[in-house]
Amino acid sequence: MTSKQKRKLTEGLFLLPTILAFLVVQIIPFLYGIYYSFTDWQGTSAAVTWVGLKNYVTIFQDKAFLHSFLVTLEFTIFNVIAVNVLAFLISLLVTSEIRGRNIYRAGFFIPNLIGGIVLGSIWQFIFSNILPSVGQALNIAGLSKSLITNASTVMFTMVTVNTWQYAGYIMLIFVAAIQGIPKSVMEAAEVDGAPYWRRIRSIQIPLMANSFTISLFLTLTNSFKMFDVNVALTNGGPTGLWNKSIVNSSELLALNIYNTAFKFNKMSQGQAKAVIFFLVLVVFSVIQVSWNKSKEVEM
Repeated sequence: MTSKQKRKLTEGLFLLPTILAFLVVQIIPFLYGIYYSFTDWQGTSAAVTWVGLKNYVTIFQDKAFLHSFLVTLEFTIFNVIAVNVLAFLISLLVTSEIRGRNIYRAGFFIPNLIGGIVLGSIWQFIFSNILPSVGQALNIAGLSKSLITNASTVMFTMVTVNTWQYAGYIMLIFVAAIQGIPKSVMEAAEVDGAPYWRRIRSIQIPLMANSFTISLFLTLTNSFKMFDVNVALTNGGPTGLWNKSIVNSSELLALNIYNTAFKFNKMSQGQAKAVIFFLVLVVFSVIQVSWNKSKEVEM
């Protein structure tokens, strides 16, 4: 055995535990999940019956699932825009010559360290108790009632909480990209008389194209997979009417899948929803990354 073969064997042996763990925890359960989505499995018995596409037909007739899908799309669009815009503006602030910028960086990042359940509970108290008290004291009608019990404002509360938590993390990606831009380029543009925002738009943003691809991918997948904050903040509520059916106004896809499987004990239908969820997330992620990569080439 040559030294090159020995090195490859050694590398393979070091990788083996990680590969086995990945297979056991990720790949095998995923394949089992696809299989169970074509059966009547309910999680209580090993004996299952093959039912084909019945579960998939059923879930696409489920108005609660379709509503959750649309709500998730709406939340994702608003959340991706809000998180990235705020994170970019913050990154400009903390990379400027402002005093205490390192303290600001730490302060903006800290919310990302708080767990989703704890974060949702804190903000639920704020939206349900503190803001209504302030609204009643100042006679502000829009704040006198809890924003998470109103179907027209509950989406705003979810976007606000997730943006507050996640913008600091995305900020670090933008900060790293900004610091990687040669100062001579920005200084040359300034000497040529280019205004600040023109330098940002025409020089800085194109040079940060790769960081936007990463940040958009992370915020897109994070928005689609939102679960813990959704549970702690609204638990899917409030209820409302959609297509003449009672639905949960803020129930995102992950929570809908959880409720189907564990609340209503429809394991096979929940698994079928999870498979659809996975495929949708893959499609949207591939489209987003491909589009951003093409823009990187243009820039």
